[in-house]
Amino acid sequence: MTAPKIFGIAGWKNSGKTGLAVRLVTEFTRRGYRISTIKHAHHDFDIDKVGADSYRHREAGAHEVTIVSGTRYAIMHELRGAPEPEFEEILARLAPCDLVLIEGYKREPIPKIEARRLEAANRQPLAPSDPHICAIAADHAVTDTSLPVFDLDDTGAIADFIAGIVGLEEARS
Repeated sequence: MTAPKIFGIAGWKNSGKTGLAVRLVTEFTRRGYRISTIKHAHHDFDIDKVGADSYRHREAGAHEVTIVSGTRYAIMHELRGAPEPEFEEILARLAPCDLVLIEGYKREPIPKIEARRLEAANRQPLAPSDPHICAIAADHAVTDTSLPVFDLDDTGAIADFIAGIVGLEEARS
């Protein structure tokens, strides 16, 4: 099996990563590509509701809980003190697709675009110290780089750039 094409979106909290990821998923899907995403959270999170049956299964000690319906399924895996899985392990669990967009994982050695917004809590640029950042998407002028710079809202141009970097073929739509 060939490794999936991957591209990351990195940036500090409130830098516009999620908005850009959502717009890119919409754009690539519109172009006929099958897209998967991986989102890294630096904090405890829960996709389950307190009191739901699946929540009760997890609270009782289940290692994995799978919820299945006619429209989707989800597998929740409790680490129960084990270390966070490596990026490659998570990537290997995904079904085949045309492109995996990665939000977060800013330290992974994958090609990525850095999202920057003036409202971000931390505005320290990541690009100077990360050779895997191949472009910047910002809501303000960026002049201190030799990397390509895109308007954070220019989704079409950013999608074209990513398609070129990862070698996406023309979509089959």
